[in-house]
Amino acid sequence: MEDKSYKEYLEHITTFIFDVDGVLTDGSITIMTNGDMLRTMNVKDGYAMKLALNEGFNICIISGGTNEGVRNRLNNLGIADVYLGAHHKMEVFTEYVQKNDIKSENVLYMGDDIPDIPVMKEIGLPTCPVDATAEVKAISKYISHKSGGKGAVRDVIEQVLKVQDKWHCHFDSNAH
Repeated sequence: MEDKSYKEYLEHITTFIFDVDGVLTDGSITIMTNGDMLRTMNVKDGYAMKLALNEGFNICIISGGTNEGVRNRLNNLGIADVYLGAHHKMEVFTEYVQKNDIKSENVLYMGDDIPDIPVMKEIGLPTCPVDATAEVKAISKYISHKSGGKGAVRDVIEQVLKVQDKWHCHFDSNAH
């Protein structure tokens, strides 16, 4: 779905909302002998999220997962709105946009699986990684050429920031 029409939405985006597993990670979980579950995130995605925050964009994370290590990583990037254990993502989304006076048409949401679909149907720019489920791909206005956890988040943030002339190539040693 490399339809160019998604680009018309980029200049109006003020808010990014991301799922975690399958979007910020590749969806794999390594289970340790003590029961801890490890995930891997991409530093390029982290850099792009930090840059977007610095440029005044809202970033919100809505995930069904409950790993506090994920929350710590995202909080360390400056993302305060991290909703874990969100099994009804639409309720969290509605509360978040109302609380922050955000219009749904100004939201880019990236999801990869069935629980993301209700929110994706309500926002301006539903997007997904290339390895998302068929059902999510079918409702996405943009499918990244990158996989979840492999730069898909960076891809959509970079496109929005470039269109809005906010993609700056300056070095910030604290961005990762």
